[in-house]
Amino acid sequence: MHPHMTSLLMTTGTMVLGSGVYRIGSSVEFDWCAVTCARKLREMGDTMSEDGKSVGGKTIMVNYNPETVSTDFDEADRLYFEELGWERVMDIYELEGAKGIIVSVGGQLPQNIALRLKESGVNVLGTDPSQIDNAEDRHKFSSVLDSIGVDQPQWTEVTSLEAAKEFANRVSYPVLVRPSYVLSGAAMNIVHEESALSHTLTAASSVSPLHPVVITKFISNAQEIDVDAVAYKGQLLVHAISEHVENAGVHSGDATLVLPPYTLSERDLDRLKDIASRVAQAFEISGPFNMQVIKKPAFKAGEEDELKVIECNLRASRSFPFVSKVLGHNFIETAAAAITGVNVPEPVDLMKEKRDYTSIKVAQFSWTRLGGADPFLGVEMASTGEVASFGSDIYEAYWASLLSTTGFKPPRPRSGVLIGGSPKTPELPFIAKTLHSLGFKLYVSSPVIEATLTAIPTSPANASSSPRPTNVVSAKSLTSMTFNL
Repeated sequence: MHPHMTSLLMTTGTMVLGSGVYRIGSSVEFDWCAVTCARKLREMGDTMSEDGKSVGGKTIMVNYNPETVSTDFDEADRLYFEELGWERVMDIYELEGAKGIIVSVGGQLPQNIALRLKESGVNVLGTDPSQIDNAEDRHKFSSVLDSIGVDQPQWTEVTSLEAAKEFANRVSYPVLVRPSYVLSGAAMNIVHEESALSHTLTAASSVSPLHPVVITKFISNAQEIDVDAVAYKGQLLVHAISEHVENAGVHSGDATLVLPPYTLSERDLDRLKDIASRVAQAFEISGPFNMQVIKKPAFKAGEEDELKVIECNLRASRSFPFVSKVLGHNFIETAAAAITGVNVPEPVDLMKEKRDYTSIKVAQFSWTRLGGADPFLGVEMASTGEVASFGSDIYEAYWASLLSTTGFKPPRPRSGVLIGGSPKTPELPFIAKTLHSLGFKLYVSSPVIEATLTAIPTSPANASSSPRPTNVVSAKSLTSMTFNL
């Protein structure tokens, strides 16, 4: 072994926790974040942060997925192919005498043990784990938003089924049941009627039993917006604002993201930046974070549209690779600087820069390979991949993304189209009538949809004589498909 290699391996280093196994909700996007962070740490070398602490230098990667780039032998100076539980991470931390641990680039698993690591004396780099807990705990998070005057849907912490029913009746259905400390919207559900409330609450409490379940008013027909950002000591350094094609109610991992946004005004962008700045300051963020915001049209002419924060994760999101490539600015490299306090860049507003292109991130699904799968989008993530496409405008980019993810071809008349989703979608009858007039045979996913479309000839999708539908799309996706035809 060469002398310089020996001295490197004997030095202490910085641990980066990866994302674990690939599954629905956690895939290569988080691995890109972990690998990029580790590479940036190696580039920094053994450096002193602004507060006088030694960081960077030797990198120690902890992950246990052989499919990832982070488990390649040459991506880190030390690789531990181990589980991401508290006990094993503590063993490695003590064995290595590590300078610190980064928990904000590997998705939800590292976040779940961040507070316990801090309580065990670990130097968790970046945003304080107590603030991570304040954001992950639905009750604490909503309380912080109230304290800084950031609007959010009406909410309450669930203490009993009776209290939940009282809240739902007071704000009116539908309501959204939200557990804490979960990834990809696990056990999150929209409840439209009281009869479904008990079962939904039981499922939500079982998936995260040590943390509170919160019920919020679900706002129908609202636009959803993603904000990806990096802050340092509460100051916003860089941010990206992506617009969803689908209305709120579709998980952000399944939604179609457009960047730069195509319907948001300059005033909207300024207000969203202000919200991100206030959230960064309130949670004293040093590192990456992601927010989901809904935009509700104003009731009266002359009033501003309402912007309400529905979620905030104090970690890198699955859209960080997308926004980094679209805006030409590596958000994770900026996050690594903020986490370590080394060479922290000056704030820059990338959303003010004009671009002559549009990019769209479209999810990819495996419904055709999974028997009995529900092919309609909701608040729990279902996609198994994604594609980012560029174009001169939104139409070119969206068409390219459809070709990339599905091999999509305009359906021929007399072929079948499956219609489902929420029967309360206002566009549903118009879409069905339009498709029928174009010569398509319509199949419905449930008796409820069939009853909604009584004036239009349809067939149940589960009838033995029904041919396999050639296009399996939700009602909201049908709107986009009809538009592109």
